[in-house]
Amino acid sequence: MPTITRFEEIEAWQTARELTKMIYSTTEEGKIARDFGLKDQLRRAPVSVMSNIAEGFESKTQALFIRYLGIAKASAGEVRSQLYVARDVGYLTEQQFSNLFQMAEKASRQLSRFISYLETHPQSHRLKEDDSEYEV
Repeated sequence: MPTITRFEEIEAWQTARELTKMIYSTTEEGKIARDFGLKDQLRRAPVSVMSNIAEGFESKTQALFIRYLGIAKASAGEVRSQLYVARDVGYLTEQQFSNLFQMAEKASRQLSRFISYLETHPQSHRLKEDDSEYEV
């Protein structure tokens, strides 16, 4: 696996970004646009996936990064659960549900693989702080 130097390079983050754009677009119109509670929650969850990946990456410790990736994966599950609600009450067509659900599942799978990779490889030098001198 090539060295990742920015969180924007992480495939799961890219997928979560695409999912977020799709959900925002889908929730702009129709009945779901007027259900402020579900719309807000459905929009927050994929943003949480993206944000936790970024925050974990920027934490610069592998253990904390893995923890944040786990939180991001949980948020991807939250997206899937909320999509069921939106479909069950008639806010989403089967096609909309399927497209969004598949993207959320993809992000979840990518996160699982990334977590497994990080857990089975020794701490990366990239995640360690450079030898910096601090003046107090």
